[in-house]
Formats: sequence, C-alpha cells, structure tokens
Amino acid sequence: MQLEIRPDPAEVGRARRWARSRLVGSGIQADEPLAETLILLVSELVTNAVVHTGHPAVLRLSLPGAPADVTTIRVEVDDASTRAPVPRWVSDEATSGPVPRWVSDEATSGRGLALVDGLADRWGWSPEGKGKRIWCEVDRRTPSAGAAKTAVPAVREGLTPEGLACEAV
Repeated sequence: MQLEIRPDPAEVGRARRWARSRLVGSGIQADEPLAETLILLVSELVTNAVVHTGHPAVLRLSLPGAPADVTTIRVEVDDASTRAPVPRWVSDEATSGPVPRWVSDEATSGRGLALVDGLADRWGWSPEGKGKRIWCEVDRRTPSAGAAKTAVPAVREGLTPEGLACEAV
C-alpha cells in the first residue's frame, strides 16, 4: 500500500488519516497503543520528507497478513533528496567538544528521528533511485510473545560506524 505525498505541509495530516484507515483495515484497532505509535512514526517520516526536500514523496505501509506471535509493520518514505541523514551534534561543555546527543531543549525542531529511534524497533535509510528511502519497523507482539519491548540490535544503513542516530535532511 502506498500514498503519493505532495511537498505541502497539509499532506502530513492526509498521510496520518490514510495510514490510520489502513491500520484499521488490517485489524489494528484505532485505540491500540500500537496504532498511535505507528501514526506518530508516519507523521515524523512524512514531515521530514515534506519539510526537508520540497519534492513529492511516497509513503508505504507493509502490514502483516495472518496473525502470529510477532508480526512486523514497516513504514517507508521515499523522497527525492540525495542527501543522507546528517547526525545532529550539540556541543557539550563538560566534554569540551561535540557529542552524539539530540538537540538542545531550546531548539524548536530536530527531534523527529529521536522519536523514531525511541519508538521503532529498527530504523534506517538507504539510497533509492534518485533519492533515498527512510524506513522503520515496529514488531507487534501478542501477549504470548511478551508485552515488553525487547532489545533488538538495529540495522541502520548509512549511519556512522559508532551507530549514532541521524536526522533526515
């Protein structure tokens, strides 16, 4: 399933509504915490594409078919920017230099991929055609698979060797 996104901030709301309808159609109820998490992930990835590229993008949802103990929902956004995600660095006076952490409390933007990093089980990016694809995955667990999020090493293509989180630009 995919949705074409125009380079217009109003498209973010349309993408959320489209994704919500697809989730309900796949058996993920609107009041499930998983649905809200996925809608937030869609919103962040689409916002990055709309704000940072100024070009159309494509949103894709890969939803599970049959119920299983663990199923994975994948969100992808292809955009026309050839620029790789750039690490967000802030200066930490205590260490006298740049350190890998998210933007300061005073910044008004730059937290989108921090949210993705915290909410998704895995995320990353890769070059795609004349642009790039940013993706994230969330594992849906049934009670038999355990309710708590387990630590799964993330495969993050295109990130620094130290595994630092990045912001799409």
